[in-house]
Amino acid sequence: MAEVSVLFVCMGNICRSPTAHGVFRKLVKNEGLEDKIAIDSAGTHAYHVGQPPDSRAQATASRRNIDLSDLRGRQVEVEDFHRFDYILAMDRENLEILSQLCPAGNEDKLRLFMDFATDYGIDEVPDPYYGGEQGFERVFDMVEAASRGLLEEIRNRHL
Repeated sequence: MAEVSVLFVCMGNICRSPTAHGVFRKLVKNEGLEDKIAIDSAGTHAYHVGQPPDSRAQATASRRNIDLSDLRGRQVEVEDFHRFDYILAMDRENLEILSQLCPAGNEDKLRLFMDFATDYGIDEVPDPYYGGEQGFERVFDMVEAASRGLLEEIRNRHL
């Protein structure tokens, strides 16, 4: 059973949060920590439940040797606030939605994902959905930076 659990959250769970899921999963695997850290992703909206990640997100991930093809969109559930230690929103809008859904006593689990990329100087991961390929590349770079910071925090606090 994992010691720490992480849930990445964006709006539709087809671009940013599955990218974070895949990047962090590979980082955790490369560090040999798969049995210690559980990872999932979800969306605040039900737009894409059951769908795979956006093809542009998958293509960007594939170019960096990360496979997102097994991931499927799902919506955040109230139970998630009890199951996960870290619930990480990609932007303030989704953080606000999560805050409204969050049962009392679980607020400390909610954070912006970019809080873990302290050298980046940006606190939100922009939604690349309506943009071009460069937006997905930028998101990927941001997610990689935040993933390294998150893993460092988990190591320092939990492992």
